[in-house]
Order: sequence, then C-alpha cells, then structure tokens
Amino acid sequence: MPKLRRISGEDISNALMKEGFEVLRQKGSHVRLVKNGSDSKTYITIPLHKEIDRGTLKSIIRSLKRIFSQDKILEIFYK
Repeated sequence: MPKLRRISGEDISNALMKEGFEVLRQKGSHVRLVKNGSDSKTYITIPLHKEIDRGTLKSIIRSLKRIFSQDKILEIFYK
C-alpha cells in the first residue's frame, strides 16, 4: 500500500465534491458534506485544517470505503 499523502481539509472537500458530495453546512473550521444515494444519505465531517492528522485521515477513509472503490480512495488519499 502506498504512503498516505499529507493533505488539507480543503483538498479533501474539493475532491469529494467532484464525486457528488454537497456542502450541507459549515461551522467554524469543520464542514459537513452529504451525498444522496439511491436508498440512503452519506454524511461526512471534514476539518478544514491546513494538514489533516493521519488518524483523522484514516477515519475519513474508513467512512468513505462504504461508497467508493479502492481505486478512487487511492487516487484521492495516497501518493
């Protein structure tokens, strides 16, 4: 498995919006994104920090594995 990229919250939210997520709301330095699926909605909260901690990044990836393929996750989060 390749190395995790050092990525900002803004980069993550922009990549997810290209994949169909929409901004639901923003409060302070966190943005809540939503994606409407065929039978359910997927919510994810992204901290808009300059650099996301690796633990937080892994948690975001775990949440996204339910709706994205492994290739898409590698493209967004790994070198």
